[in-house]
Amino acid sequence: MAPHSLQDEGPADLEQDLGDAEIRPPSPPPMSAEPPRLLIIGAGSRGRTYARCSLQSSNGVIAAVAEPDDYKRQDFGTKFIWGKTTLPPNGSSFRDWKEFVAWEINRRRQQEAGETVPEGVDAAFICVRDEMHHEVIMALAPLGLHIMCEKPLATTLDDCTNIYRTLAPLQTSKVFSIGHVMRYSPHNMMLRKLLLEDNAIGDILSVHHTEPVGFWHFSHSYVRGNWRKESVTAPSLLTKSCHDIDILLWFMCSPAPGSHAPEHLPTSVTSTGSLQFFRKSRKPKAAGNATNCLSCPAEQDCLYSSKRIYVGPKHMGVETGNIRWPISIVVPDIESCGGDIDKAKAAILPKLAEDYDSSTPQEVIDGKNWFGRCVFESDNDVCDEQVVLISWEDDPLPESSATANNTRGAKQATFHMIAQTKKQCQRYTYVYGTEGEIYADSKTITVEDFRTGETKTYQPKLESLGHGGGDHGLTRQFVLAVDRVKNGGWKAENAQREFIGCSLEEIIRSHAMVFAAEEARRVRKTVHWKTWWDENIGTM
Repeated sequence: MAPHSLQDEGPADLEQDLGDAEIRPPSPPPMSAEPPRLLIIGAGSRGRTYARCSLQSSNGVIAAVAEPDDYKRQDFGTKFIWGKTTLPPNGSSFRDWKEFVAWEINRRRQQEAGETVPEGVDAAFICVRDEMHHEVIMALAPLGLHIMCEKPLATTLDDCTNIYRTLAPLQTSKVFSIGHVMRYSPHNMMLRKLLLEDNAIGDILSVHHTEPVGFWHFSHSYVRGNWRKESVTAPSLLTKSCHDIDILLWFMCSPAPGSHAPEHLPTSVTSTGSLQFFRKSRKPKAAGNATNCLSCPAEQDCLYSSKRIYVGPKHMGVETGNIRWPISIVVPDIESCGGDIDKAKAAILPKLAEDYDSSTPQEVIDGKNWFGRCVFESDNDVCDEQVVLISWEDDPLPESSATANNTRGAKQATFHMIAQTKKQCQRYTYVYGTEGEIYADSKTITVEDFRTGETKTYQPKLESLGHGGGDHGLTRQFVLAVDRVKNGGWKAENAQREFIGCSLEEIIRSHAMVFAAEEARRVRKTVHWKTWWDENIGTM
């Protein structure tokens, strides 16, 4: 994969592309007379997901795509924009985001000159590689488009704050959303309601939240794939788990809905973690000097054999008939094999055979993925296990917002990201309160009430498998916000609050917490949140 490709494989949850059609998505809202016109930048798995969700669950239309890979761009356009029998309309297909920006600037000049021009777009979904987010957002901002950016917002704290300072003045007229899909799943929305509105377990004392990435899933994205090196992308806590940190802050900082109390901000954060397993010292002796699975004497017995994962009948190999994620990441045009398993194997095996040695230029190594590379001989350096502890102290409320209990008590949240699990991104959470406790997994929420002795189990409606319905929820809410501004006369601030439900400051805060946790991990210290915030971000 070229280092500047717009293709985005999405280190996303395994469930995102597996059978959304098996569970009915929510019905779309009524179409407006002039529905929001959407541009998808990056026709990888996340771009396709948001396009599909837009058509199934929103009142927007996909009007354009920007993608450098010819096959992906054409396939995307055929499926979501112009169909199989027509050519791409003018202004619907671009080789990259730069081509779109140049075209749009020229279109506006022609329009101002009184010429007849194609209709433009209202909003953009940014689904390019993480390290490109900042550049794309900064280029789109002057165009005045509504923007939804896939997470993370950017790969450095400086870029995140720069985006904030650029977009903040535009919030009077434009909405902005981030790909924190966990906020929009029926499961997490119900859990938040139980905690903050229903007071189901009294005051929260402690939360322990786990993201089990999955043993081969981690090897795919974070050992062999795009997100394997911090110097090229970012720490795994940011690229994989930034929305887990966000959901914890959403639960723990937010005042109860309807309350005028200020947010209860953290006091400190600390973190431990490292690259524990996927390193050379763990390599089986039987593998010898092999650096590629296809030439390794231990391949047949290795859990991480690329043939086992991408070809064989176990997991999701082409022999199962799978031509979607992760196979489509190894061979983007795998669908062109037409379901012929032998043809698909013939296409994927040469990709798995690719390898590098000491003579390979570093820019070549960094510029692509190596899905046949031995996981114990890769150049990965991101954590495969990490624990983050966030603490809050007692927080007296101001008199204007005080209730019968005028102090919010001390509490803490622990996050654990672990690669070596059988579970594949099936998160689970324990919440301990003053009057009860909750266990929540990907399907159920169980409340133990100390006051009554009762146990109640809730099973939130699952709209689709994509992040528990979060993909559809985020897409629907973003497009509705755009529609209200475009067609309903709403102020952007109101649409941001009512539909997106997440401010720019919250987006920056959750990303900043990740960077603070990484600093705490690297130097083995406790970071005091307010001091760190003032020194690194200051007043926005």
